[in-house]
Amino acid sequence: MHAEVGDWLIIEAVHLGGHRRRGQIIEACGPGGSEPYRVHWLDDGKVSLFFPGPDAHLEHRLPHHLKLNAVRRTNP
Repeated sequence: MHAEVGDWLIIEAVHLGGHRRRGQIIEACGPGGSEPYRVHWLDDGKVSLFFPGPDAHLEHRLPHHLKLNAVRRTNP
């Protein structure tokens, strides 16, 4: 897996009732953008060093409402 800072790591739910985790890569610690990655997780705001498994994939862009610091707007 090759990632760049700013890419999004998506971890699919493995168990019934589990939830998908989304995090933004803030550092690729391996050579040439390889794992492990330092990830800022959306669900709890924590940062961790993460080695992706088979349930993980990368996305270069997420919809605006899923990005960190997204501003939610409502229509008047």
